[in-house]
Amino acid sequence: MDNPDKIILEGIILYGYHGRKQPEKEMGQRFMVDIEVEKDLRISGASDQIEGTVSYTDIYRVVKEIIEGPSLNLLEAVAHHIADKIIDKYPIEAVRIKVKKSSPPITGAILSGAAVEIYRRKNG
Repeated sequence: MDNPDKIILEGIILYGYHGRKQPEKEMGQRFMVDIEVEKDLRISGASDQIEGTVSYTDIYRVVKEIIEGPSLNLLEAVAHHIADKIIDKYPIEAVRIKVKKSSPPITGAILSGAAVEIYRRKNG
C-alpha cells in the first residue's frame, strides 16, 4: 500500500530503567514513545465498529508493559521488543516505533534527548 492507513499514538511518556550504565538501571528516567501501526482501516471506518481495527488502549498497554518491564541495555532492544509484541499480537501490516530517552548519560548538552526509530513489517 503506497499510503497505508495508520493508527498513531504520539508522546507516550513512561518511566523505565533501561540503559547500559548502572545509574540508569537504578534511578531510571522518562522515556517518550511515538508509534504508528499500519492497518487497513476501511472496514472499521465504514462500519464504525471496533472489529477490523486495533484498540489504541491495547497498543498503549504493550508499550507500557515493555517500558515499565525488565531493564534492557539499549533503546534498540526496547523498540524491538515493542515491535515484536505488537506484530505477534495484532493483525497489522507494519509498525514504526520511536523511543526517546529524555536524559541520556552523555557529557555535553542534548536539548531533547537521544532516540532510535525502527520499522518492522509483518512477515507473510
